[in-house]
Amino acid sequence: MKLDAIRWVRELVSGREFHFCIAHRFKPIYISLFATRLPVIGVHHAFGVYQRKMRRWFVRRFRARLLLLGVSDAVRDDIGRCLPGWDSAGLATLYNRIDVTAIQAEQLTREQARAHLGLPRDAWVVGNVGRLHPDKDQATLIRGFAAALPGLPNGSVLAIMGTGRLKDKLKDLAMRLGVASQVLFLGQVKHGRRYFKAFDVFALTSDHEPFGMVLLEAMAAGVPLLSTDCGGAKEIVEGIGPLFPLGDADTLATVLLELSHLTEADVQLLRQRMLQRLNEHYVDDAIRPLFFQILRESGRVS
Repeated sequence: MKLDAIRWVRELVSGREFHFCIAHRFKPIYISLFATRLPVIGVHHAFGVYQRKMRRWFVRRFRARLLLLGVSDAVRDDIGRCLPGWDSAGLATLYNRIDVTAIQAEQLTREQARAHLGLPRDAWVVGNVGRLHPDKDQATLIRGFAAALPGLPNGSVLAIMGTGRLKDKLKDLAMRLGVASQVLFLGQVKHGRRYFKAFDVFALTSDHEPFGMVLLEAMAAGVPLLSTDCGGAKEIVEGIGPLFPLGDADTLATVLLELSHLTEADVQLLRQRMLQRLNEHYVDDAIRPLFFQILRESGRVS
């Protein structure tokens, strides 16, 4: 299969005047380096890509024309630990980007979103979006919510959007903690980001998220954030929302209580700061000049 892909890319490039190739994830990087003599910009979206010895050997062989990008400082630093001695000019961070205007245009109002999702109209809603998987650690979220619930506004609920193999275990956990009726499993929701305004708070409890695109989408919706203090998510949320240690349900409960007391003026200020953060770091106008600056400084692209 790789041979067919290499042949196809080689034919595509032949007779055309390309200046460089952008490849996302390791296999496309492998194919691009074998199929062409072009400088290759390899973009990584996950941790642990270069833990394999053969992968480390391979990229070192082509390092003169290979620029590696991580979608967060956390991913970049993980690559650097796996590839000691890799020159700093050949390894950089380039954040994912979103089209804020387009995302905001498709989002429903709070009332419309709650009606679509079947959420109580006047409840204080903590939202979470992601696979029901150990990496997402919704168990800590449920424990933290249950601990905070007596001090949260009357009728507060936790709404979890997503499916996965832990669904039954998470439902059992909510039942054991006595919050089964307050923890709502929404299942897979098509175009889920359209409904983020249904949430009063967006909680990300993941174990070392490489980036956290869902956080940008929540920011575009103007929803206050909280996140685990690790991975790429920390870089997005730090300074505009509270962080808590991974797996620490007690601290999470404290954070939820604090967020539940935000005034409308507090929320408006947070929305302004989130929009400013988006425009400074995660939109085309911010990413484009940084991308070409990284290319120039890398020495890989003439």
